[in-house]
Amino acid sequence: MASCQPPSTTELVTMDVESVLHMKGGLGETSYAQNSSLQKKSMEAIKHIIVDSATDVYASRAPGCFTIADLGCSSGTNAFSLVSKIVESIHEKARQSERLMPEILVFLNDLPTNDFNSVFLNFPEFTRKLKGGIELQEGSAPSVYLAALPGSFYGRLFPSNSLDFIYSCHSLHWLSEVPLGLVDGNGKPINKGKIYISNTSHPAVPLAYLRQFQKDFSLFLKSRSAELRSGGRIVVLILGRRTDDHSDKSATVLWELLDQSLAIMVSQEMVDEEKVDTYNVPFYAPSTKEIEDEVGREGSFEIDFIQAYELNTSTGDPHKDARITSMAIRAIQESMITHHFGEGIADTLFQIYSGLLSEFLVKQELKCPLLIAVLRKPHQT
Repeated sequence: MASCQPPSTTELVTMDVESVLHMKGGLGETSYAQNSSLQKKSMEAIKHIIVDSATDVYASRAPGCFTIADLGCSSGTNAFSLVSKIVESIHEKARQSERLMPEILVFLNDLPTNDFNSVFLNFPEFTRKLKGGIELQEGSAPSVYLAALPGSFYGRLFPSNSLDFIYSCHSLHWLSEVPLGLVDGNGKPINKGKIYISNTSHPAVPLAYLRQFQKDFSLFLKSRSAELRSGGRIVVLILGRRTDDHSDKSATVLWELLDQSLAIMVSQEMVDEEKVDTYNVPFYAPSTKEIEDEVGREGSFEIDFIQAYELNTSTGDPHKDARITSMAIRAIQESMITHHFGEGIADTLFQIYSGLLSEFLVKQELKCPLLIAVLRKPHQT
């Protein structure tokens, strides 16, 4: 084990998630940039909803400058794939209506610890493809301006009434903090051996997670309402649940296999049991009803569209699928895990995890439950 001292229980609960949680940076074998194919696949499945929503907002007002924000852009190439499709669609709409192509300003947002450098390394290739793929208008390519804006989207990021369109993919299931209420009156953990909600969790556990999600999502909506112009839209793609059951297997199975992996390391005296008992992920997979309830409660937006669906991630080879999935989870979770357990755990942990995943996927396919919602800010009356 590494000599780095992991945090105490109190430090974990009050930990500044904003400074710890980030996808694995760089372009190496375990980086998010190299292990985000599952996210790309899900974004490809619903990109038409995002692109059509952005184009509809543009067509309704035809501004000289159309301003977009990607909240939770992460690192790698995925950030540019949607931007490119939105620009192409708006260009076509402008051409059909015989309007000048608007200038497009795109803000890429994520936490300050995000590897923005690896994002912007892809910008020259993005502009080259854009210029080559879009018919030139009046002798010039569309003007696309790109800027990074670090900060938590659980709070204000932009000036009032400054944005036309917002989208957020695979981000809002991450909470602003580990929920309070995961310890008893004596400060002892009540979700021992589990890092997320399970069917054996104390009833207080899912309630604590739900309350944290409600608090965070309400703040997200309130902040975006101030920043979005009337008639603007938000599209949210989020990991969710198919049912009202918080321990819905499809939403918890990957966490439960990580529980089992840590339990194996405890049994082999590679990890302290107490450290496992005090590790909880700042994650929540909501149901469509919970999204609808919070949008209605906060009151700033109307729901144009909301749907739950399943993404089949199978390639037909369970062992290949296990490697892809385990590497993706590692790229997402490694920053939190090493902060809590120390630097020496990741390789062994995810080797065990990949093996358990292989055993699981030989028996059944992994279907990822996702929710997509399109929210509209009504025009002022």
